[in-house]
Amino acid sequence: MTRRNTPRISFIGFGEAGQAVASGLREAGIERIAAWDILFPDSAGAKLKAAGDRFGIRLAESAADAVRDTDMVISAVTAASSLEAARSVEPHLSGNPYYLDINSVSPGRKQDTARLLAGKARYVDVAVIAPIHPARHKTPLLIAGPHADEIAPLLGELDMKPKIVPGDTGQAAAIKMIRSVMIKGLEALTLECYLAATRAGLLDDVLASMKNNYPTLDFGQMGDYNIERMASHGERRAAEMEESAVTLRELGLEPLMVEATVKRQREMGALGKHDSVRATLNDGRAAMLNAISGAAKDRH
Repeated sequence: MTRRNTPRISFIGFGEAGQAVASGLREAGIERIAAWDILFPDSAGAKLKAAGDRFGIRLAESAADAVRDTDMVISAVTAASSLEAARSVEPHLSGNPYYLDINSVSPGRKQDTARLLAGKARYVDVAVIAPIHPARHKTPLLIAGPHADEIAPLLGELDMKPKIVPGDTGQAAAIKMIRSVMIKGLEALTLECYLAATRAGLLDDVLASMKNNYPTLDFGQMGDYNIERMASHGERRAAEMEESAVTLRELGLEPLMVEATVKRQREMGALGKHDSVRATLNDGRAAMLNAISGAAKDRH
């Protein structure tokens, strides 16, 4: 079947999320995809460029090169870099392309970025609300802002899964940031509780006792999933939770629990880099917890 919508797509940021979406779009038949990442010129960018070559993505020489004559920019950088990424491309945009900001940042940051790009691009506030793998470009998205209705059918033609959030730019981001208070907070609570239980030699007993209060929850499966996610992505999750803290302050709420989650996620991100921990990430909660406990003691 001939695809009607075959836009030129540019990725700014080519880490896990950018690679996942780009590879999915490429397999879906989108041929004109370019990517730029600030790590490309450095040795740390070698893996990113290798992934681009493997997927058939054009590796740009600069942000300006990446967005030249593009129809759609997808910004997938670190949370702290989202506004700077927009600044890097703003002078080089032509033809009023769409700008999909999928970064996990506060509503205020999304609004600042939209104002920066006003008149140069059609800004779309995008929130990724599920793990990017295995669905890749088909991962459910929330989209908001004045161009959401306009772009939704185009994204549908790309096999993407957008859901429009009524209201202004920042509404999709607000949902993502506020839900992360619970999602990432549960991860941090899981680690803290299970690690204490492991050190007391009572992990199975503690899990069994929690079933009395929440009989429908599988606390074993929760531990396997949440602890692996923190070990693999704790640093990125900590950065996202810092944006959740900003979001809560924008709403006039002191982010007491969120700030604690930031600390636990960041600590776990560091511990997750230990070879002893990485070797257990597919071995279940008991093996991971023992390795994490050992790595934590080694640090002290």
